[in-house]
Formats: sequence, structure tokens, C-alpha cells
Amino acid sequence: MSHQHIGLLTRDTIALILAGGKGRRLKQLTEERAKPGLPFGGKYKIIDFTLSNCMNSGIRRIDVLTQYKSSELLGHIQKAWGHMPWELGEYVNIVPAQQQISDDLWYRGTADAVYQNLKALRKQYCKYVLILGGDHIYKMDYSRMLRQHAKNNADISIASIPVDCKTASAFGVLNIDSDMRVQAFVEKPSDPPEMPNQPGKSLVSMGVYIFNFDVLDKLLTQDADLSSSEHDFGFNIIPKAIQSQSVRAYIFDDEGCADVQAYWKDVGTVDQYFYANLDLVKVEPELNLYDKHWPIYSFQAQLPSAKFIFDQDDCRGEAVDSIISAACIVSGAKIRTSLLSTCVTVERHSYIHHCVILPNVSIGRYCQLHNVLVMEDCIIPDNFKIGFDKEKDEKFYEVSETGVILVNQEMIDHFLESEHGG
Repeated sequence: MSHQHIGLLTRDTIALILAGGKGRRLKQLTEERAKPGLPFGGKYKIIDFTLSNCMNSGIRRIDVLTQYKSSELLGHIQKAWGHMPWELGEYVNIVPAQQQISDDLWYRGTADAVYQNLKALRKQYCKYVLILGGDHIYKMDYSRMLRQHAKNNADISIASIPVDCKTASAFGVLNIDSDMRVQAFVEKPSDPPEMPNQPGKSLVSMGVYIFNFDVLDKLLTQDADLSSSEHDFGFNIIPKAIQSQSVRAYIFDDEGCADVQAYWKDVGTVDQYFYANLDLVKVEPELNLYDKHWPIYSFQAQLPSAKFIFDQDDCRGEAVDSIISAACIVSGAKIRTSLLSTCVTVERHSYIHHCVILPNVSIGRYCQLHNVLVMEDCIIPDNFKIGFDKEKDEKFYEVSETGVILVNQEMIDHFLESEHGG
């Protein structure tokens, strides 16, 4: 298929990013914001990866549907993505939930979020609707999926990826035939089926769908009035559509192209979020953020470069196997296998190992942190130790299944009060 034809496909497409998720499994990280607005990788927000995929794929008409605690997310999108030239038909448009059906109904599910915006979609010409989540970390060329969708004359295409069966129960699982036709779709099954040609693997949905607009319009309109429906793509729309529509699977891989990695990570739990960040510090990380062919765009304030100071045998600012972001100052501290986001300071004689530090954190002198995820704006006083006393950590902090210790300012204050008899 020619580049000209691919260009026509992308221009005939509108992307809808569902960015209203609560992300409850992320605990305190999402108490005051939607999951797509979480910091990631030192300088990005999670939603930047989906938006960058759209830009790099040539899809420039994008609506971001928000609902849950979206203030931080909205501010980021306005600053990072508000420069698109509307006069050229390119935009990233913020669409907050507006109770368009009735005064007491917000978005009732992923499908209902799109249904409540059908009127606006009908006013814009589009042949295809690309439906995306705003809460995964991945690099994907959607134009390749569009090309296959058009080539197969499909009504619906579902992006999918093989994963171990033991982890597949957290996703929607596809059962396909030899021609990639979807025969069944089950959301979060307790016993996921194996792929016929890959024992031990299940084919799971990435939450990336392409619909022909007329098909989407019809399916959502039919579903809207069903009181028994959860109004969800995975639970309701896709399983029903398999009975009457041509539904195809698109298996996500690199298609033999070195320019775009086949990388996709769910970051729906504290553990997943923590280790996806730490993956970036590896010598050869799975996700290459230095890829000039597929850049990840974001907003970052005009900040100075990171700085390392003091060069004494017992007090040397240094970092090994780590990412140190802009405006960080490492003052005679040692950083090992860690990620420091923007505007983090670490004072003399402190030791940070296997940690993820979110923006605007201040760490005092003689601190020791191991396996800790520190939330934004924390002030960690001198001589603080976290990650060395399991009983104390579990009493004062949020400890995950694998032992990742999530810390915010409220927890630090609680610990200090207890130490001083408060």
C-alpha cells in the first residue's frame, strides 16, 4: 500500500483517547488525579505516549475524553499539546464529561463515553474512529493497523499482543482463527485460553480499537438503551459485535521495522508503574526514549541541566545506571539504579538505590532509601531510612505485593509525629 494511500487513511481517522480512568490499584498515586496524568520517565506524563503515537502515525485529529479528577491532566495537555494548527484540521481537543444524556449521568463506561460524544463525531467527516486508552506506556504506529484494517475490509480491528497465560486474566482475551478473525472475546477471564500455535501464551487486547464510523454509531446507539449493559467495549460492545460484524485481530509487533519498537506495558498497579520506570535505567532498555525516528513529545518548563557537586572521597555527587532529569542537584550523594524526575535535590552522604523519585522532591543529608517510590513534593528530612525495616515500612507506608514502598508527604509526617510522641 502506497504512502499516499496510508496518508488518506490517517486523514479519514479521528482518534478518541479515553483518559477518565480512576486507576484505583495505583493507591495514593491517583488519589488526586487521573491515571493518564501520572509522571513517567522523569519528564513525561503517561498520556504523552499515546498522543506521541498519534502524532508519529500521522493522525492529527484527536479528542481526549476526561472525567475523573482531570485538572492536572487538562493543564498538561493545554501546555504540551495546545499548539496544534486548528486551521489545518489538526488538533488535540479536550472533551470533559458533560452529562449530555441527563443531569445525573456521567460516563457510565468506555463505550458510553464515546456514545455521549457521537453528535460531535457526526459533524466531523471521518471514515474510521481509532479508540485508545490514555494509560499505557508503548510505542505503536497506528497507520500500520489502519492499513491492515482497510486491506481486510474489516468493520472492527483489535490490537493485541501475546502474553503469558498466568498474567492474561487482567486483560480482555481474544480467540482467533487462522485468518485473524476474532471468534470470541472475554474480558478478564479467570482461565485464559492459550493461543493455538503458542502454548503458554494468550492473545490479549491492548485496548486499541479501530471502528468503521457507521458500525460504531450503530453499535453504540443499540447499546445505550440496554439497562443490562455495562456500556463497556470489552464487556459488551466487542463480544456482541463478533456475532454480526467482521472483527479482526491485529497482532502488535515490529513488522520487521527497526524504527518502531513493539513495546507495550500496562502500568495499572504500583509494582507495574515502578518497574516500568526502572526499566528505563537499564543499559539496553526495552523502551528506547532516545529513538529519533519515534520521539515522545511532552511539555517541560525551561529548566537548567542536572548538576553533580563535591568531589571528595567521602562526599562525591555521583550516579550509576540511573536517569537524572533536568534541574536535579546531587550534592555529595550516591545514586544507584534509580530514576530521579525533574527538580529533585539529594543532599550530602545520602544513598538512593533502586528508587523512583517523582518531581520536586527534597532529600536531606545521611538519608538511605531502597526500593522506594517517592511521590511529588515530598520533603525527606536528614537521617531518614526507608526500605531497611520491613515492620516499620509496613506500619507507616504503602508496601506493594513485591515490596515496593510508596511514600507521600502525609506518610512522612505521620512517621515524624510518632517519633516525637505526637
